[in-house]
Amino acid sequence: MTMRNGRTVRDLRRENRTAVLQSLYFDGPMSRFELGPATGLSSGSVSNVVAELVAEGLVEEAGSVDSAGGRPRILLRVTPGSGCMIGVDVGETRVRIELFDLTLTELARAERPLAVDSTHPHERYEVGVVVDHIREGIAEVLRSAEVPAERLLGVGVGVPGIVAPTPEDGAVVHGQTTGWDAVPLERLLREAVDLPASVPYRIDNGAKTLGQAEMWFGAGRGASSAVVVLFGSGVGACVVTDPMGPGRALEWGHLKVRVRGRRCRCGALGCLEAYAGAEALLERWREAGGKPPAGADEETALTSMLAAAYPADPGTEPDAAALAVLEETAEYLGAGFADLVNLFQPERILVGGWAGLQLGARFLETVKGYVAEYALAYPAARVAIGMGRLGPDAVTVGAAILPLADFFSLGGRRTEAGGEAAGEQPAWASTVRDRAAR
Repeated sequence: MTMRNGRTVRDLRRENRTAVLQSLYFDGPMSRFELGPATGLSSGSVSNVVAELVAEGLVEEAGSVDSAGGRPRILLRVTPGSGCMIGVDVGETRVRIELFDLTLTELARAERPLAVDSTHPHERYEVGVVVDHIREGIAEVLRSAEVPAERLLGVGVGVPGIVAPTPEDGAVVHGQTTGWDAVPLERLLREAVDLPASVPYRIDNGAKTLGQAEMWFGAGRGASSAVVVLFGSGVGACVVTDPMGPGRALEWGHLKVRVRGRRCRCGALGCLEAYAGAEALLERWREAGGKPPAGADEETALTSMLAAAYPADPGTEPDAAALAVLEETAEYLGAGFADLVNLFQPERILVGGWAGLQLGARFLETVKGYVAEYALAYPAARVAIGMGRLGPDAVTVGAAILPLADFFSLGGRRTEAGGEAAGEQPAWASTVRDRAAR
């Protein structure tokens, strides 16, 4: 049956289920009485939807609260074990795979290191190796948590580079800095990973999944707009203008900060990433006479560089080369942040990524000073610059949110691979904007 506005009864039922699920997910536990005002549905509609969701195991009772002069009201919540998602972070030094329940509680994780060869950096991203790591990691987390693959709502994957959907191969990755030239990653995963064909894959830029996680559950919650920046071996960012929307990945690391400057991993000259990425920082320290620990991975080496520049013992002289490189980097970052302020005038700028967590803790205040110096005064006075809250797992959390958002947008129904929700902003996003501001 089609109504006058073109929606069908099926559409209306899905929207009602979505409204109830998202209210319980973000604001629950709640009683049936509270769900009416929260969703705008009548008491009869709430009762019908709740009965359906309880019968399907998606919603369960979660205690009770006293009511004024009446019987206690039963509280309801989304059932944590009614589904699970896998989030994958294809990082610069390792591939991390995490299994979450419906409330994003971690059930299991696996990590696979990526070999680092400074003379052949693209070799660490050899496509077949990455696909094997994801395949093995998915099998490991499902086995470890004793979760059958049929319970999976989907697999979300965060990757470096630009992700473009195609009708033939699904998500295709264009990663100039990693040597991935139109890699049909979704098709390769479907061919390699032993999962039911109905399990959807959602693949997106890692900075974008980081931004998604921080806006839903981290330091971005409550902001009307934000830019979330990711620092690792390289540099990326995600701009969000809708608190519950998917955001937009920015190749911010390839913004030019110096004409005819250092050569970047992408091949161009003067990119921000050539000065502020962890790989570039360590290379600049070496060139200035510094001595990163031999054989150490980038995370360990960057920790050593920061410790050398800012020694814990006040009687120890700082490493002059490390300190000079980091002080110069703070100014480049201030200029890069100022460009974000001038371009997008966000309410917040948030710093994440494994290198960002280390760098931000040391000189974020210095960076803020340069932002005030280089940005336009009006937007600079209205932006709050701070650290992300979700730590190094934020990319995997954001990746897992991708199939979760699809699941909710379908009213708690599972979708076939490539189904109606694939690649779309969740239909329920606009209905939870106000709640994100709380």
